Parts: sequence; structure tokens; C-alpha cells
Amino acid sequence: MPDLCLYFQAHQPNRLKPYTFFDIGKDPFYEDDELNRDILSGVSERCYLPANDLFTDLIEQNPGKVKLTLSLSGVFLEQLEHHRPDVLASFQDLVATGSVELLCETYYHSLSYRASGEEFVRQVEKQKAMLKRLFDFEPTIFRHTELIYFNELAAFVEEMGFKAQLAEGVERVLKGRSPNHLYRAPNVTEIKTVLRNNTLSDDVAFRFADPNWNGYPLTPEKYAKWVSESGGEVAGIFLDYETIGEHIHRDQGVFDFWKGLPAALDEADIAMTTPSEVVEKFKVKDEYDCHEITSWADTSKDLSAWKSNPMQEEAKAKILSLEKAVKSHDNPELLHQWSKMQTSDHFYYMCTKGGADGEVHAHFSPYDSPYDAYLCFMNALSDLQVRVGA
Repeated sequence: MPDLCLYFQAHQPNRLKPYTFFDIGKDPFYEDDELNRDILSGVSERCYLPANDLFTDLIEQNPGKVKLTLSLSGVFLEQLEHHRPDVLASFQDLVATGSVELLCETYYHSLSYRASGEEFVRQVEKQKAMLKRLFDFEPTIFRHTELIYFNELAAFVEEMGFKAQLAEGVERVLKGRSPNHLYRAPNVTEIKTVLRNNTLSDDVAFRFADPNWNGYPLTPEKYAKWVSESGGEVAGIFLDYETIGEHIHRDQGVFDFWKGLPAALDEADIAMTTPSEVVEKFKVKDEYDCHEITSWADTSKDLSAWKSNPMQEEAKAKILSLEKAVKSHDNPELLHQWSKMQTSDHFYYMCTKGGADGEVHAHFSPYDSPYDAYLCFMNALSDLQVRVGA
């Protein structure tokens, strides 16, 4: 019977305001602080606060049996400190139960590794410091932005001292094998790879509220049965935390589902485990040779969500090219502002894909079109270039 490893990602970007050509050289603040506050508060009321209360209660009612894992981006935690300290306190109470593991990631939810290993390390260390300060927690497991993963990155993360890295279980890399095992990249010695079971994860994340789905309605008992039948040692159920109450609304039964799941898992003799426990409990089954860069984004499970058109490529290349100029100023505020513009969401909003992928991109974007997102970003970037003399 496989264990269930439940992991949630919580992240909110610092969205840019409609920054125009005429603002360049006049306005050094690029973010729409009011919009960011309003979105954060809305999601907090619908998702973060009630979900934190739900899992805190479940942990207290089921001692030692309910366990979950969270990855909270640095920019998300920063917004909570600034706008919603009550929500931050609820996350701290949840982690204080002792049944929640925190993962490490890049503080800015960025795509920085390939451009600069030095900048990548800085952001990871900044995230570790944030988790220590707010939660007194020292993470040993890593996940990169949107589950980005490839062999070279696994080796780099191993050198940083992490015991495991989470990744999407991509079929073209698995080649018929189950994601419900621990794997290891071919170029590492110790670090393990914990994979997302995308079928079981997407059953909750995307199909749960679809009345046309043949699995509808999804009950805790039905889901526990599917997990029990999925084989292997561990089923990685990796989701956005906002799935609970935001993407799937309360009146669609999502809170009832999570409230009933622990009892259903217990009845099916399925243990809930954290990534650290998984790494200690199970041995590596096979090699996961991932030469290409993969992620959990879009149907293609690659980097195309952030680099499928010239706008995205230009914007990403130009912001990353400012690293030397920005750091030469030795100005923490300027460095922080540049770093926040590396957040992956800015490039996600510029995506011009159609179909289901395009609908998802448009849903999350605060702009009328990808072109508006690009113009806003590039105008703010032009101002930043002037300020650093690049």
C-alpha cells in the first residue's frame, strides 16, 4: 500500500501596475500594491484562513496521522507580513503543530538558475533565512519554481546540501514506469527525487468540480481507493494550496473532501508522510534521467509557459542581464526590486498560447492581454535600467 505524500504550494506575485512610457524616469515604484493587497486578502478569506484552520483541526483530531508539506514563496510571506499578519500567524500555528514540513525554494519564485548559479544560491539562502525567522524551521528538501527539474539542477541542489528534490512525474521521462517510487538523477550520489503523481494530483486540482468527468463526484473513499490501487511506495499528491476554496469553491464540496480524507485514508491503511520521511523510509527504485527541463506547468510540462514567444524571451533575458549592474550599487532596496521582477509570473502573463493552456494563463493574468503585460514590464524595466546605469 503506497504512502500518500501531500504537498501544497502557496504563492502570490507582486503584480506590476500599468506602468507607461511616460512614467520612465519619474516613478521608481512599479508594483500595484493595492491590487496585490486586495487579491491576497480575497484569497486569504476563501482559502488560506479556512484551509489552515481545517488542517490544524485535522492534525489535532488525528495525532500523528495527518501530515502535510508546504512551500511558501518568500514574496508570498513578505506580502503576508505587510498586508495580512493574521494570515501569517495562522500559517505559523499550522506549522507549530509539528505535522507540517516546509520546503525550500527560491525566495522570488524565479527562473534564475540557468542564468546565474550565484543568484540562484542567494535567493535560496534568503528563503532559508525567512523560514528560520518566521517558523524556526530549517528545510532539507527542495522544490524549484513550478517543479522545474533537470539533471544538472539536481546535482547543483545536492551540492547545496539538500536531501531530495520534488519534480513532476513526466511520462516521456518515466517511459512507462510509475511515479510512485523514489528516483535519482544519473549525475548525483545521494539526493533523491520525489515525483508528483500527475493523474491523482490532477483528479483533485482540475477534475474535481467537473460534472462531465467520469470520476465525478470525487469522494474521500473513492480517492483513497484510487491511491491504494496506484502501486509503488509513495503517491506524491502535489497541488496549489489555492485549489482549496479559490480554484475550487467551498460550495463545490472541496472542504468536505479534505475534511473526510484522513478517515478514508486510515480506513484504507494508507499513511500520510512528508518528503523527509519518504526519503528516510524508502530506497531509490531507479534512475530518473531528465536531460530536458521539465515542470508541472501546462500540458507540455516544460518551460514553454514562460518562454514560448519572443516577448517572454526578451523580457527574461533583459531583466537577468542587469545582475552585475544592480549588484554593483550595493543597494539592498534596489536589489530587492530587481529580484521581484524575476518572479516567474511576469513572464507567465506574456504567454500567447491558445486552447486550455491559454485559458489558464488568461485567468491568472491581471492584464487585458499578453502584450499589455509585456509593455508594462518592459517600461518598468527601462526605468530600472536608467536607475542602475545599464
